[in-house]
Amino acid sequence: MSDIIGSRMGPAGGRDPRLDVFRGLALVMIFINHAPRNYLENFTNRNFGFSDAAEGFVFMSGIAAGIAYSGYFRRGDPVAGITRVLARVWTLYQVHILITVTALAIAAAAAHWFDAPEMIRKHGIWVLVTDPLGFLIGVPLLGHQLGYVNILPLYLVLLLLVPPVIWGALRWPRTVLGLSVTIWLAAGIPRVNFPNYPQDGGWFLNPLSWQLLFTIGVLTGVAHKAGRRFVPVLPWLQWLTGGFLVLSLVWTQWPGFAGVMRDGLKAAQDAGVPWVITGFNKSYLAAPRLLHILALAYFLSSFAIVRQVCHHAVAAPLALLGQQALPVFALGTLLAFAIQAVKTVTGQDIVLDTLMIVGGLLAQVALAASKKYWPKPHAAAAA
Repeated sequence: MSDIIGSRMGPAGGRDPRLDVFRGLALVMIFINHAPRNYLENFTNRNFGFSDAAEGFVFMSGIAAGIAYSGYFRRGDPVAGITRVLARVWTLYQVHILITVTALAIAAAAAHWFDAPEMIRKHGIWVLVTDPLGFLIGVPLLGHQLGYVNILPLYLVLLLLVPPVIWGALRWPRTVLGLSVTIWLAAGIPRVNFPNYPQDGGWFLNPLSWQLLFTIGVLTGVAHKAGRRFVPVLPWLQWLTGGFLVLSLVWTQWPGFAGVMRDGLKAAQDAGVPWVITGFNKSYLAAPRLLHILALAYFLSSFAIVRQVCHHAVAAPLALLGQQALPVFALGTLLAFAIQAVKTVTGQDIVLDTLMIVGGLLAQVALAASKKYWPKPHAAAAA
């Protein structure tokens, strides 16, 4: 995580181990949650609060973008920074299309060879059968996104915001934050979203809403790069965020308490409070979800022991996953589709579920290790 949430920074621009470790942890939980109806998903963070791993991933991606690209704008070379951002957007787009096509192949193989046509009916794949031309137009235009394959389109759209956000963050960070909040409200209250095609509706993860979380992350990364804190460590904020985390934990674990609190929120909405403040909608990143991930980030990173744990060797596999987030996410998504196909054929089996998930995690760690440690061709030639 980083200094929006008040932790003390090291040298300006230094790599914060918490960012890698928590991003790796988010990737693990995304993988587990995308292979549904397994017992391990009962232990992912979505069961203990209002937000889930997607919010954490987007927030930390914003931090990483602020760290990676703000240096270009700070030293007066915005063209190089914009070029790097656009190159990354193009990479994300290519990976998204590759994931989508391979996921389709997995579903088709399950239906064709293993008598599991249910996979064709899931995750929006059925549109390929009912409206093939619309599907073939919508997928490359990002207007049609398969279920569980919708975080990269969100990320690449948000990445296009990085140059203006960094430019503003170096001059008027509070103004940038205020404008981002305004856009979040303007999208959430009337439910303004990017359109789907060929189906009706909007994106599952609405960029107009999720830009707020990403922008806060970018502001965090820009401050980190300069060796500053965006929000200081304050005892009253630690108590406030800790209390909110306890509230959300009790809410998710105690149905009776949740019912009473939901009635209170319903009364507030009836009194005129916007639904995006009182609801829990994920597409529009409703306030409880947004506040939960920010509170969690602030609270965890405001204690030195968290940094020490993230430095420990036991956290090294998670850090490795976080350092290679894109290839790990791509492999994890495809393995999750494969696990879903297997479960469609075999049904529920706790032993098989565990073996597949553990095997998938080991494969992701192996991929991350190969990306980090395998010698590059030009490096080998130079040696």
